[in-house]
Amino acid sequence: MPVLHVTDPGDLRLAPYLSIRERDLTNGHGGRFIVEGKVTLETLLTRSRFEVESLFLCETRLEPLADLLARVPADMPVYVASQGVMDAVAGFPMHRGVLACGLKGAPSAAEDVLPADGPSTALLLAGLSNHDNVGACFRNAAAFGASAVLLDDTSCDPLYRKAIRVSSGTALWLPFAQGGTGAALTEAAEAAGHEVWALTPRADAEPFPALRIPQRVALLLGAEGPGLPRDLIARARPVRIPMTVGFDSVNVATAAAIALAHIFNSHK
Repeated sequence: MPVLHVTDPGDLRLAPYLSIRERDLTNGHGGRFIVEGKVTLETLLTRSRFEVESLFLCETRLEPLADLLARVPADMPVYVASQGVMDAVAGFPMHRGVLACGLKGAPSAAEDVLPADGPSTALLLAGLSNHDNVGACFRNAAAFGASAVLLDDTSCDPLYRKAIRVSSGTALWLPFAQGGTGAALTEAAEAAGHEVWALTPRADAEPFPALRIPQRVALLLGAEGPGLPRDLIARARPVRIPMTVGFDSVNVATAAAIALAHIFNSHK
């Protein structure tokens, strides 16, 4: 493992890590993504389906991460710098002192990630622009055995740094595809043999616990506040999570967790 000590924040080899927050917000990493922290680094190195380009570590992290760094391929550069240099490159204090750069590669299509046969639970996300919610949905999907996650064009990138961190690294290995509209997600799931259930607080929706769970089901969720558009709900089977009188909704990731857990237990 080549450890390359860097003393100049302007070193061109560190260009992918420059001004991380600003580039996150503008999707300016050019086919790359950044992970932060030990947990996500370990997932990236041991379980991820993405290629790793380089690591960038604070010099104080070398010894604590020795066991993990022993797994780094011999041809992967590991840049090491002082805390001051690392902060200057990133543009904010890097308290964790652990960064890595991955390559997105060619995007997957829905048909690439949805299993062709057998039991399957898919999570469909339409209009989720909050990185925390997308990350939490991925974590819940992984916890309850979802086969894949499909996201529309208006949802945030699951490989956004914060989304990866909130997902506990599951966005790095759980199959997903992003693109098209919410209607396109529904069509793709149906084409793969899934019955699509639209989660909505509407009173005329069927209560979740009373439903027979099919072997292949896709849960469709919309953004907090507006929820799913009427036309999307009409394309699917409207389903609601029963709640106490006077309260009709929970956080979208919480709703996903409740529904996924119910399906997971029914498939046991």
